[in-house]
Amino acid sequence: MNTEIISRIAAEKSIGLDQVQNTLSLLEEGNTVPFIARYRKEATKGLDEEQILYIQKQYEYQQKLAERKEDVLRLIEEQGKLTDEIRKSVAECTKLSQVEDIYRPYAQKKKTRAAAAINAGLQPLADWMLSLPKEGNLEEEAQKYINETITDTAAAIQGAKDIIAEIVSDNPKQRWAFKDNILKTGVLVTKLKKDAKDENHVYEMYYDRSEKVSQLADHRIMAIDRAEKEKVLTVSFTYDDAYLKDEAYKAIAKDGSSICDAQLREAAEDGCDRLLFPSIEREIRSELSERAQTKSIEIFSTNLEKLLLQPPLKGRIVLGFDPGYRNGCKLAVIDETGKMLTVEKIYPFMGKGNQAESKKKLLELIKKYSVQIIAIGNGTASRESEKLCAELISENKLDVSYAIVSEAGASVWSAQEAARAEFPDMAVEERSAVSIGRRLLDPLAELIKIDPKSIGVGQYQHDLPQKALSERLDEAIMKCVNRTGADLNTASQELLTHISGLNSGIAKEIINYRNENGRFTNRKQLLKVKKLGPKAYTQCAGFLRITDGEEPLDQTSIHPESYEAARSLMNACGITALGAADASFPEEKVKDLGIDSYTLKDIEDAIRQPLRDYRDQFEGALLRSDVLEIKDLHIGDKLSGTVRNVVDFGAFVDIGLHEDGLVHVSRMSMRRNVIPTDIVSVGDIVDVWVYEIDEARGRVSLALLPPEQLKERDAAYKNRKGKKNQNQKQNRKPEKKEVTMDDAMARLMQRFGKN
Repeated sequence: MNTEIISRIAAEKSIGLDQVQNTLSLLEEGNTVPFIARYRKEATKGLDEEQILYIQKQYEYQQKLAERKEDVLRLIEEQGKLTDEIRKSVAECTKLSQVEDIYRPYAQKKKTRAAAAINAGLQPLADWMLSLPKEGNLEEEAQKYINETITDTAAAIQGAKDIIAEIVSDNPKQRWAFKDNILKTGVLVTKLKKDAKDENHVYEMYYDRSEKVSQLADHRIMAIDRAEKEKVLTVSFTYDDAYLKDEAYKAIAKDGSSICDAQLREAAEDGCDRLLFPSIEREIRSELSERAQTKSIEIFSTNLEKLLLQPPLKGRIVLGFDPGYRNGCKLAVIDETGKMLTVEKIYPFMGKGNQAESKKKLLELIKKYSVQIIAIGNGTASRESEKLCAELISENKLDVSYAIVSEAGASVWSAQEAARAEFPDMAVEERSAVSIGRRLLDPLAELIKIDPKSIGVGQYQHDLPQKALSERLDEAIMKCVNRTGADLNTASQELLTHISGLNSGIAKEIINYRNENGRFTNRKQLLKVKKLGPKAYTQCAGFLRITDGEEPLDQTSIHPESYEAARSLMNACGITALGAADASFPEEKVKDLGIDSYTLKDIEDAIRQPLRDYRDQFEGALLRSDVLEIKDLHIGDKLSGTVRNVVDFGAFVDIGLHEDGLVHVSRMSMRRNVIPTDIVSVGDIVDVWVYEIDEARGRVSLALLPPEQLKERDAAYKNRKGKKNQNQKQNRKPEKKEVTMDDAMARLMQRFGKN
């Protein structure tokens, strides 16, 4: 292992060298991230999954960086051009892009104007010009280089200037300085393209917009990138290019007293205009896009994680309600385990609709199966279906609640092979009602079956690098599944696939074993499953639970390797059964058991709450029994809602209307500059206040603060801004007075002491 890289990672994350070293060793041994985070806390000193992933990725990146540094130094040395300064510059690089900038002047270039000039033998002429001759004649010097390719002195001088222009462009320190200047002072300008098609005026705010590069918000970068791709906008930069060109010229011309001064300035300006500026602008655009994409991927990942970790509604019988107009509403009753009991269809909204008959059938289902909760999909006819259910509950005084459930991806799952295999005799739309019901019953178990890109909790997801997005979403799923664990006897193949140490092949074999031998009664039986060897068993066993099995500890998150320690602890403390919430573990009785502090705490927690679900700490679904309409709303009304999606510019909250309300980022906190994901998460149940109502378009703007607090905050901000402006005016330098010729002469004479 590279100790220098380990030291750098430890410093970046403010953790110990041993934590990084031990984590890397555990990863090299083939341990999974969830296993290390849960069962090797003593070695890592409690690092979580994100910290372990960071160490893993950063070490791999730093290894690539070190390898590339060696390659670049070797390639430059082979050309006989390696100096101590180059070696030092390469050693100081912290990014691959910096290494490539240093290597740029030494890379083989085949099709550039400079390469053609060098091939024509003009490098010595360029070197002579760069030596800044004080005497001589450029035309006479250029005459020496006329040949079959170079037919006159003008061509020779131009070729030499092309070589110098490329030298200007390839100077790494100058490139970095210019790039830094543009990042700090440059402005990104967007204009509506001629013949652009933007019928819905989606990008209207960017038709004629200028914004400092340093202040560009990530979501605006994503919007600009998409608009440019759709040929709606042109994008350009403005900055002080004249100043930068002059700096480039000074870097090669020194004091500017050479006989080649004019040609050097032309070469420097050409190098900037033709090569350096376009290259830097492309780099900046690329880095802005990469930054915005990374942020979008992180938001998507965070939203998915929060969605998957919504608490299940345990022990409830749920009616999945998939709304529709022409094709009717599909109903599916789901029992406490997720098993489908029956499916039905009603047509309350087709044509004039038959609401009386529909309500009758719905009531029969609720009473026959003792339905406790109705899960209504949020798609077409959702609010009409909500009103139907609310009226039914009210008219019959039912002890039933309903919740609006996102149905994004339900149709995707319904058409999958797994859905067809489970319900071969059901239509696709009937299967979707099952999915909607199960999503309320156990969100993780159901949503894990669907491609996360179809779940609808991202922003600009189709514009993101799909490989990076998939990898990050897989990591989010990995965290959620393993923090929650799975019931070995009921978990689906899709859920088992994401358990530590397993893959789709082993997951399928677990299902086959269950089908052939009946339920698992002991974790050790996993070793009888095909393809599941001792190593996979070590990685997965602690995350797979067995209730009512032969071994009581199998229902807990305690790993089989710690069973003896758990029994010793229980014996020492006089505990005879699991589940004693008030169980105590006196230090004098446990200190000599040889159990490390991290494992000891986990065992104690599992003994007290053997069936504890990690998701129980979060808020469950918002249950309703009455309907809300936009005409019922007034500005300032306080409501409860469920956060459906979080994006850069705010959060969308379901308050029971046809469309989710938007809480703009500026109305989220008493602080004006906040990050939405720091304030709310997908699935959160929040109190919101109505800020604006657009009844014509069915839109409602919301705030996370009451109106009086918003007014108080904005007034304080306005007051601070006024004082700041006043101070700036007071500290402003006095305006320059017009200086006459007489004044100037008087100052000059005074300076030189003459009357």
